[in-house]
This record gives sequence, structure tokens and C-alpha cells, in this order.
Amino acid sequence: MLKALRKHHISFQNAFAGILWAIRTQPNFRVHLVCSFIALSLGLYFHITTVEMTIIVFTILLGLAGEMINTAIESVTDLVTTEWREQAKIAKDVSAGMMLLIATGAVVVAVFIFSPYIFPLVHIN
Repeated sequence: MLKALRKHHISFQNAFAGILWAIRTQPNFRVHLVCSFIALSLGLYFHITTVEMTIIVFTILLGLAGEMINTAIESVTDLVTTEWREQAKIAKDVSAGMMLLIATGAVVVAVFIFSPYIFPLVHIN
């Protein structure tokens, strides 16, 4: 039992080390964190519903996880080959495309959720 607990403890340590590494070294990850903070702050400010906040939280987690997957794919690709190869380019391009789709989806989710709260505050005459 103790061996199993130690194994899980080490797994959690490694996971947190990976998250901290991403925060320290990946500028796009930090951008996602800032945007996440803004989205959560807006959610609290506008008192959005629990369902809307849940959608925001899951969208944030998808974006952060996608950024980490993108970074992992790029790192493994660089580990496999340092020379230019078509397959490496495809792996990196598809990974970057995944992040573009996730980021675009996050913006769409934000527009759908926050526009009913923001537009009534904007008075155009």
C-alpha cells in the first residue's frame, strides 16, 4: 500500500513539475493563463450562471491542456530529429492547428456567454 502511495506521490510531483515548467518557459501558456483569469473574473463580476461558469472552466482547461499537448508534441519532434523533415513539419503544424481551433472555439464560447451581459451596458445612440 505504501509503495502505491509513493508511486502516486511521485506522479503528482512530476505532473506539477510539468505544469510549472510550462508556466515558466511557454509564453503562450502564460497568455492562456491571463485570458483565463480575465474570463473567470468577468464571470464573477457578471454573476453568470453555474452552467455558464462550468462551460468557461472546461473551456479554460481544454485550452491549457491543448497548449501542453502542443508543447509536448513539439518537444518530442525536436527530440526525434533536429534536421528539417516533412513529417516533423506536419506534426508541428497539425499540433499548432489544434491550438488554433481550441483558441477560436474559446473565443466563440466567450462571445456566446458574455455578450448578453456586456451588450446591455453599451448604449449606442
